[in-house]
Amino acid sequence: MATPDVETRLPRGPHRLSRDEVVRSQRRRMIVAMTEHMARHGYGATRVADIVEGAGVSRESFYAQFASKEACFMAAYDDAVAWTLTRSVEQVATRESSPARRFAAGLRAFLETVGAAPDAARLFLIEVYAVGPKATARRAAAQQEFTELVVRELACETDAERFAAEALVAAVGAMVTTRLAAGEADTIPALYEPVLALAQRLLPL
Repeated sequence: MATPDVETRLPRGPHRLSRDEVVRSQRRRMIVAMTEHMARHGYGATRVADIVEGAGVSRESFYAQFASKEACFMAAYDDAVAWTLTRSVEQVATRESSPARRFAAGLRAFLETVGAAPDAARLFLIEVYAVGPKATARRAAAQQEFTELVVRELACETDAERFAAEALVAAVGAMVTTRLAAGEADTIPALYEPVLALAQRLLPL
């Protein structure tokens, strides 16, 4: 799967969709078009013209929702991060067991989600650095959000435990990024066992 929850284009001719439904559909398709084109060509080479062509919308429709290509990227970025985080949290929430088991479930879900949606993952792990300071700051905030999730779930209390959680999240991000950049997204789920073993040595599991 290249991108999460891809929607099809609106049907030709009359339809019964409300204006809000049309706007939401157009927005989603533009985000998908941005993500898919950027995954093939990079952020710098992706133009507004490429986005509107891929989404099947007009330039007027694009600028009615996004002030710029960067604004469209940021919307796509936020969607990708939220989708990935939600998938991971859902796996944790469905297991009424020990913190260690919930952590393991969340880790597996994160790696499998990223491996199954490499285009979206490239957006928030690789291409984000080509966009500018605002996007880079958002990337740092997202990594901190993942870190805080680990800290809360495992009840990390000491400075050493919190640092270990931060280091582990950063290491996982770096390893996943390396495999995405090499076109080896299918190998990302295989990180589960070695990362879990490392976490068991570093964190209160």
